[in-house]
Amino acid sequence: MPPTPRRPNAAASSSTAAARSTLGQGLGKGRVGGVGGKGLGKALAKRHRKVMKDTIRGITKPDIRRLARRGGVKRISAQIYEEARHALVTRLKAVLHDCVIYLEHSSRKTVTVTDVIFALKRIGTPIYGFDADTYKPKGRK
Repeated sequence: MPPTPRRPNAAASSSTAAARSTLGQGLGKGRVGGVGGKGLGKALAKRHRKVMKDTIRGITKPDIRRLARRGGVKRISAQIYEEARHALVTRLKAVLHDCVIYLEHSSRKTVTVTDVIFALKRIGTPIYGFDADTYKPKGRK
């Protein structure tokens, strides 16, 4: 095993430590050494990655309570909130699965209103007022 090089003492004077520096004259001016572009060269401190939370938690307790009130429910049990979130995820996955089928068939990448309308009609829950024959999306100005 080759011998490891000795590091300078912390007690050594700053002038000798600066003289031994391998980074060059650009130290302290935003340069890290090397001539490469961004992302090349020495590894620096990374940014903190955002921890992905369960996005279904965005459907809050008051949101579920509001939907239940609209449906005529007076009192709500505490276990209903998790069940409502689970039912919402299941339903949304079914609708989006059918939307993706329409997207792939028409070789697009953007979901449109008509995709959702056709997907809901295929599942068996049509939205009234959105007849495919009479619906004309607004054009861009």
